[in-house]
Amino acid sequence: MELLVTLIIFVILILSSSIRILKEYERGVIFRLGRLVGGKGPGIILLIPLVDRMVKVSLRTVVMDVPPQDVITKDNVSVQVNAVLYFRVVNPEKSVVEVENFLFATSQLSQTTLRSVVGQIELDELLTERDRINARLQEIIDQHSDPWGIKVSLVEIKHIDLPEEMKRAMARQAEAERERRAKIIAAEGEFQAADKLTQAARIIDSSPSALQLRYLQTLLDIGSENNTTTLFPIPIDLFKPFLEKGVLDSLDRLAEERKKREAEKAGK
Repeated sequence: MELLVTLIIFVILILSSSIRILKEYERGVIFRLGRLVGGKGPGIILLIPLVDRMVKVSLRTVVMDVPPQDVITKDNVSVQVNAVLYFRVVNPEKSVVEVENFLFATSQLSQTTLRSVVGQIELDELLTERDRINARLQEIIDQHSDPWGIKVSLVEIKHIDLPEEMKRAMARQAEAERERRAKIIAAEGEFQAADKLTQAARIIDSSPSALQLRYLQTLLDIGSENNTTTLFPIPIDLFKPFLEKGVLDSLDRLAEERKKREAEKAGK
């Protein structure tokens, strides 16, 4: 009886060590006496006790944070850049056989690639052409990790940390650019206003009645507000006869005074 119980316990232990259950996103890479048999799963996997060894590999997408890297750009600007990497295992056998630790290897590869790519471009390109740089990083990392059975789906630069001196210089540059645009817009406004005034002057010059209508319109604009003082524009031509008469009277008086002085000199 005791022998039977011992045998049953031994069989249970053997079965428990030979049966494996893998989830939908898991695969098992099986080695038989040290030789690769292949990948199996998901579901129930039967192993030969003391002969087979199984290594679990997850097929889910891994989100890896690339630590900040101190990089000197092509135009000799020191920056600190970090990124995020999205990848997954597409060949479980290669991820186990071809590399010792594919997570650590991918992390190191992404860091060195980030430093290499950023060091070959200028700061302006790094700030304005981030999509092109991300695509370049993805291409390089995916190419080098493909022998490991890994597919890189996305690489994104998250943050670019600039020195304080560079931030102040860029702020001054942006301020100068805004002032330049403001001056250009103001100059264009003055040019357009001068052009319209020139056209209006030509129209008024060709039609004298238009000037009188403009006077009346100005009067209406002034009277539309609640003003206690009303300015009425009067053409200068209305005062021309009075001005001419005053000038003639002044000339006559001067002539008479001159005659009197000459007569007084002659009498003496």
